[in-house]
Amino acid sequence: MAQTIGNQFLNDVRIKEAKKLIREAVLDHQKKITGHKPANKDLETDYQNLLKKFGELRGAPTFYEYLGSGFGKGALVELADGSLKYDFITGIGVHYMGHSNADVIEASIDGAIANTVMNGHLQQNVDSASLAELLSTQACKNGAKVKNVFLSTSGAMACENALKIIFQKRSPACRVLAFERCFMGRTMAIANITDKAAYRAGLPEIINTDYLPFYDANDHDGSIQKAVTVMKRHIERHPGQHAALCMEVIQGENGSWPGHRDFFKAIIQVAKENNISVMIDEVQTFMRTEELFAFQYFKLDQHVDAVTIGKNSQVCATLFTDEHKPKPGLISQTFTAPSTAISSSHYIISKVLNDGYLGKDGKINQLHKHFSSRLDELHQKYPEKIEGPYGVGAMVAMTVFKGDMAKSKDFTLKLFNNGVLSFVAGTKPVRVRFLMPVLAVTHQDIDEVTKLIEKTLLEIK
Repeated sequence: MAQTIGNQFLNDVRIKEAKKLIREAVLDHQKKITGHKPANKDLETDYQNLLKKFGELRGAPTFYEYLGSGFGKGALVELADGSLKYDFITGIGVHYMGHSNADVIEASIDGAIANTVMNGHLQQNVDSASLAELLSTQACKNGAKVKNVFLSTSGAMACENALKIIFQKRSPACRVLAFERCFMGRTMAIANITDKAAYRAGLPEIINTDYLPFYDANDHDGSIQKAVTVMKRHIERHPGQHAALCMEVIQGENGSWPGHRDFFKAIIQVAKENNISVMIDEVQTFMRTEELFAFQYFKLDQHVDAVTIGKNSQVCATLFTDEHKPKPGLISQTFTAPSTAISSSHYIISKVLNDGYLGKDGKINQLHKHFSSRLDELHQKYPEKIEGPYGVGAMVAMTVFKGDMAKSKDFTLKLFNNGVLSFVAGTKPVRVRFLMPVLAVTHQDIDEVTKLIEKTLLEIK
């Protein structure tokens, strides 16, 4: 069978032996990691100087005193001060595979030895085509029509591309409908949609956005009617001007608030009646529910016109229907993704599809149930200190100290010092949220993290 030189190179016994040796080295050094531990005092001074210098260079200090050493083991990450911490926020949902995953490292090596560091719009390797086909096939398996896949380097660009495609399709319509407390990103355009004024302070208004109230599980029918009423009012006020309905089906930055299929179907119906395209932002929710895509979890396959993914997938992408195909020149990027990210993405997605992570009884739901049960035990034990748990799948959140911002932030900083990375999200109430490293985390990790959460709760008066 004919082979390219590239295939012969990848299958060279020396390459295979090199990957074997790297795997052995990774596993040998991981034997030194057995749990969380404090910093090495001999490294602390240099570490603090490095943090200070880095903060000055980037123009702002880091939220946590965090600089990784470049090594870890599953849910545990080593910092450059020698400390080991449980990573339960994963770069706000990026390190899906955990730290120093030997299989992902091997997949990355295949990308690292490719002929280019970056793939781009003009020139891409066969790995890009393979990844695009995988995403397209899985997105459309239940009848969705978002078969076209445009790769990009960031979730923000994936969303920008989706909006450009929709605006061109619906021209001259120029307004957007989105949910209150939504988060789409921080570029000039999509910061105008993100419902947080502080994130667009000083920026010019580029996209006019009208907000809808999000689903309220405590008022199922009422919240549906309220959202539909508000949506119709916006449409009546600006007839023919709305191009897109932008939806986070689970609001991650607001504290892992899930919506409901009935709610989404009701507002989508109004959108379709008014020629408004439906865009679902899955930059954070992709691969975090019992289905690969969250729109599949809510059974919205027949209704989506464009969907964006990122973070867990390592490579970001915009998927869209044939009806929304852009005209030549509308979307193009110098970089679509690093070769290492494309190889890793294909491995990670295939792993989730083939190794029992999805479905009602899949590993993602099992992890959610275990973590939720542990947090519920803490709630029963300390009802005045902790409430919840909340969220879906690998997105878990809790409220501490009645959702007070100052106390919640203080809690996350103390929890970090005690050995666990989490993050604050949302307002009124503020929540503390967790995004588990799904391919790496174990029930034992969750149990240890729960102990550290309890320890931290008791330290705050």
